[in-house]
Amino acid sequence: MTEQPASSAPLDTCVIGAGPAGLAVARALAEKDLPYTHLERHTAVGGIWDIDNPGTPMYDSAHFISSRTLSGFAGYPMPESYADYPPREDILAYLRSFADAYGLTDRIEFGQEVVAVERNPDGTWSVTRASGVRTEHRDVVVCSGAQWHPHQPELPGTFTGEVRHSITYRSAEELSGKRVLIVGAGNSGVDIACDAATTARSAAISMRRGYWIIPKHLFGKPVDVIGESGPHLPAWLESRIFGQLLRLLEGDLTAAGLQKPDHRLLESHPIVNSQMLHHLRHGDLVPKPDIVDTDGSTVRFADGSEADYDLIILATGYEQRIPFAPGLFGDSHHPELYLWAFSRQHPGLYAVGFIETNSGAYQMFDLQSQLIASYIADSGRNTASARRFSLMIAHDRPDLTGGLRFVASPRHEGYVHAPAFRRYAVKLAKQLGWRSEGVPPRPVTRQQAEAVTPTLEGVAS
Repeated sequence: MTEQPASSAPLDTCVIGAGPAGLAVARALAEKDLPYTHLERHTAVGGIWDIDNPGTPMYDSAHFISSRTLSGFAGYPMPESYADYPPREDILAYLRSFADAYGLTDRIEFGQEVVAVERNPDGTWSVTRASGVRTEHRDVVVCSGAQWHPHQPELPGTFTGEVRHSITYRSAEELSGKRVLIVGAGNSGVDIACDAATTARSAAISMRRGYWIIPKHLFGKPVDVIGESGPHLPAWLESRIFGQLLRLLEGDLTAAGLQKPDHRLLESHPIVNSQMLHHLRHGDLVPKPDIVDTDGSTVRFADGSEADYDLIILATGYEQRIPFAPGLFGDSHHPELYLWAFSRQHPGLYAVGFIETNSGAYQMFDLQSQLIASYIADSGRNTASARRFSLMIAHDRPDLTGGLRFVASPRHEGYVHAPAFRRYAVKLAKQLGWRSEGVPPRPVTRQQAEAVTPTLEGVAS
């Protein structure tokens, strides 16, 4: 590759990725009239929600697991015509309309894959593209996403059937006529298991531990809307009360063959699904514990049972790797970032889209993006707020668990309780004299959102 000279344009902020996180950052920078370069390796806006984006984990039956009421970006609600839990096509349409409404789309350079981010001796940043073009920037915000690099553990024994990670799954048609085992009970794993329950020859799901299963609706309303409406109690008390309510409404999950949860509600990533229990209780889906061995097509489980399968789909999650910036974000499963956005070791380096929380993500992205934009703006003026915040990036380590004790697993390292994160971020912004409510100064009305949102036919084309 022949490296081309860097641009001589004034230094700006480079935003890498045009999925939900990248769009939130771009809007925050644009609202403050901060110059930025926006790069996206794909040919369109949408990130993982574009099923045509190479490498996406998206599948046909995917829906949001948080409701449209609480899932939109600040100032830009999802249209009222959307279902309570929109399907993937509607989410993609929403993201593209959001980018259009705020004038972000025309500023994105599509088809520009980043292959290297490096810090220069003077503290600026070099960003190198696959084409060989290298540009210099004052700041870099990585928004490349957390679900592109599958975590695929090896199965014990010698399984001779087909083994795939869920990142390769697209349609229930792939399961027809097969004996299918899903490994993992994240929300995508549960979705795929429900697809298998209706199309596969037989379907089973293997889980290492017991989980809470939260229905998408309670009393006819989206479950997160009920939770948000209050009363707002300490997280541990909400966990106890809501857990008792679920037991009353759903009954004993062990009667459906599931393991008893080894944690309190909200202390693990929530499984929000209204179909899984239906399929379990109708015999279309068989629950299994952890795998201990395989031999040919036979899989043996921790309870001593065994069964034969043609296909095993590993819904075992993802590694939050950033391959074009090796060493800059640490070597752990999660990047080591202040408020999951600010590099502690490298001034001018940020990331959005890597936060792990028990709530919807887009409003988190908004808060992080507003903080980043405010800090970049104040750093350029060398204000007291910027200097104070620089010290906080290096030394402040707030407890954002909300008093919950999250399960001990790689996914839950640094996990945050969404209300605790929001309260802390808003309080911090107010102390620094930055906008504290997390709402951009030029919100778009719901009617405007309806008018801008493209049709599904437009997205499909």
